[in-house]
Amino acid sequence: MKLIKKIAAIMLSVMMVLGMASVVSAEGTTTSGAYNNTTGTITIDNAIVGQTYTIYRILKLESFSVTGTTGNYAYKAEDNWGDFIKNTKTSDNENYLVEDASGYVTWNTKVNDNDTCKKEFAKKALAYAKDTKNSIVVEHTPIKAESNTVKFEGISLGYYVVDSSAGTLCSLTTTNPTVTIQEKNGVPSVEKKVQEDSTSVWGDNNTADIGQTVNFQTTITAQSGAQNYVLHDKMDAELTFGINSVQVKLKKNGEETDNEVETSKYEVKNSGLEDSNLCTFHVEFKKEFCDTLKADDKIIVTYSATLDDDAVPKTEYKNETWLKYGDNNETNHGVTKTKTFELPVFKYTKDGTDEKALAGATFTLSKNQNGTDPINLVKTSAENAAEGTYRVARTGETGVTTVTTPSSGKFTIKGLDADTYYLTETKQPDGYNKLSAPIKVVIAENGNITIGTDTTVVTEVKVLNNTGTILPSTGGNGTSLIYFLGAVLALVSGVVLITKQRMKNN
Repeated sequence: MKLIKKIAAIMLSVMMVLGMASVVSAEGTTTSGAYNNTTGTITIDNAIVGQTYTIYRILKLESFSVTGTTGNYAYKAEDNWGDFIKNTKTSDNENYLVEDASGYVTWNTKVNDNDTCKKEFAKKALAYAKDTKNSIVVEHTPIKAESNTVKFEGISLGYYVVDSSAGTLCSLTTTNPTVTIQEKNGVPSVEKKVQEDSTSVWGDNNTADIGQTVNFQTTITAQSGAQNYVLHDKMDAELTFGINSVQVKLKKNGEETDNEVETSKYEVKNSGLEDSNLCTFHVEFKKEFCDTLKADDKIIVTYSATLDDDAVPKTEYKNETWLKYGDNNETNHGVTKTKTFELPVFKYTKDGTDEKALAGATFTLSKNQNGTDPINLVKTSAENAAEGTYRVARTGETGVTTVTTPSSGKFTIKGLDADTYYLTETKQPDGYNKLSAPIKVVIAENGNITIGTDTTVVTEVKVLNNTGTILPSTGGNGTSLIYFLGAVLALVSGVVLITKQRMKNN
């Protein structure tokens, strides 16, 4: 993609010092000569550092006659500008300039005192000059601003159009060989945000499940004269861009609402990019759209990506955005960061003071307090063969909702958003009591894990199981105790019966 230099909104009243071929009489010394007898200077104040400034001469001063501070000036078209002068018309189908049979050029009388028309003319002249098929030669080597002042010195007299972030038409004459232009346009900027799904708030960071759609928003603050706006976006490989998700809205400066921009006003590209090694996609705005932009208009671009399966817990996945404009100029870079987390679990019992791993317990993980609607999981290759490793399943992906502890008693669930979860034991190991309620687990936005109401940060969720109450076995001391208690009860019963019988006989 070839980016041409930026045409800014024509921001100044066109500096037409003297009308072309106008005759003004005054007292004083008379001088005359050819156009190349004198040179002039164009100065740009308040220049934007890094912006390239270029000047094109449209009309050359063929000859002049000056008396005092006024004079007569004869202009002809510069090389390769003839067709432009003859064919470029106002909205009323009037030529901006009139060329006589001898090739001398004057302003159309309907345009001469109309600054709006002259601004339109300058804008069209810039577009013509930068169209390579017209073979327009620059009058002076373009200057890239290294400070806030740019000077084109030693240039021939005539009418010029200045190409910068703002285009301006100006004239250099023998009575006014120096012109100063005030650069009034600012530099566009971008602001990049990502949406946290749990709160719907736009910020610099978010957390997400694997397979989750992550929403991004880039706001471009435009400036007058916007040209060649191309939004660049670079995503880490673990974020998969959805090209059909791009939506563009425009909020005009001073308005409260934004309006959707027609897709014909921009083009989204994710292939065939000149800088494909740097960018995931571009949004290229059409010239007719850029021409409508004013200072501080907001272009709001939203789009989404999916967090991939191979996302590593606690790793920051970046999405970087910037705007190129004009002659390959570049704005600030906006960056967002997306993270995902994991939940390690250890199932065990106590053997004295020792922790003994328990296999065969099954669990579900849910965001519901009662443990319903468990999260769908996919088993992955274990980093440790003795442990089970799972990740959150993508939408539509076949998975499981229960996890069974291996011999190590450990399993890990990866790809979790920062949120509150409930770990529910659905089946206990044989001979052990099942947990009576789900375990509340909180994963904070920094990845820290806490359990229940305890604020202590843990590295894993440890689930303790105790054995059930064991009844005494047959033939043991317990059985003897039962027999003894039975004999005592029988003896007491006998005594009571004998006593009652004696009382009756008496």
